[in-house]
Amino acid sequence: MTPAPETTSAPAWSAAWAAATPIAAHDGPAPDARQRPLAPLRVLDLSRLLPGPMACRHLADLGAQVLKVEPPLPGRPGLPGDDAAYMGPGEDGVSHFYRVVNHGKRRLVLDLKQPEQLDHLRALVREAHAVVEGFRPGVMERLGLGYEALQAINPAIVLTSISGYGQEGPLRLAAGHDLNYLALAGVVDQTRTPDDGRPVFSHLQIADQLGGAQTAAIGTLAAVLGAQWTGQGRWVDVSMTDAVRQHQVILGTDALADGRSPQAGASLLNGGVPCYNLYRCADGGWLAVGALELKFWQGVCDVVGRPDWRDRHWSRGEAPGSAAARALIDELEGVIAAAPLATWVERLAGH
Repeated sequence: MTPAPETTSAPAWSAAWAAATPIAAHDGPAPDARQRPLAPLRVLDLSRLLPGPMACRHLADLGAQVLKVEPPLPGRPGLPGDDAAYMGPGEDGVSHFYRVVNHGKRRLVLDLKQPEQLDHLRALVREAHAVVEGFRPGVMERLGLGYEALQAINPAIVLTSISGYGQEGPLRLAAGHDLNYLALAGVVDQTRTPDDGRPVFSHLQIADQLGGAQTAAIGTLAAVLGAQWTGQGRWVDVSMTDAVRQHQVILGTDALADGRSPQAGASLLNGGVPCYNLYRCADGGWLAVGALELKFWQGVCDVVGRPDWRDRHWSRGEAPGSAAARALIDELEGVIAAAPLATWVERLAGH
């Protein structure tokens, strides 16, 4: 096994870290050493907006030293050069969104179009373990920072590239956002209302966070670990669309079994059973009933005063999406609608 790279002798990194501006979303206490298992890890975050910054936020939360490299903002010295800093409300001219996804990092301003500042970044690459970027494919190469160029500086470097559709293929240069990636991956098709089949929005950016941030964080750590063993880094190519599609596990198994995707309100986990559904309460709130197991469903039946429903469960033969299941969903809707949400939460506690 190749020894781990030296973590204490990094003069360029130490100087840049000391000079960089801390980014914080709150003034809470700093984690102690036991909460910082990645303390020796040095990461250059060249990404912007959400997927890459959030990936690096996960690493920073675990103690990694993350330098967020941003371009200077013309006419506004001292302010971030990431558009996320101006999206939504904030304080002192910087959005809460930016502070949250970059909490725990330090901001370093470099104009990578200037040769001397590009050389400064290369010096940091020599002492870093990973570089994370979210540019369109080809941009890093045009900057002289493609994987081969980085590897020539530091053979153990890990480059993680996050894009909508990956570094290769017919869509590699196509523009897109979270909604586009979810649509192509089949997620939008599965988030429809049972009544009219209309697709609905998720305010959680699933592709950006799951397909981008989580996948990139895991891939980066795996590649850094591999470099510790072999001395060789690698290029981690994260396609947000592909990563989300890979997590369509239940949809994929349903399609293998039936040859088609389940319709809204016709499957076990998409509104086709009364024991796993959403119900409007008397005060307009919504109660989430997640009683997939028979014993939990029977507890719900006892609470709502309908012990005669105890055996009307998918595990006892009442098929998801069937007329019988739909009729019971309608009946339970009427029961839940008779009391406010807080009442149901209190009654169901412990069941």
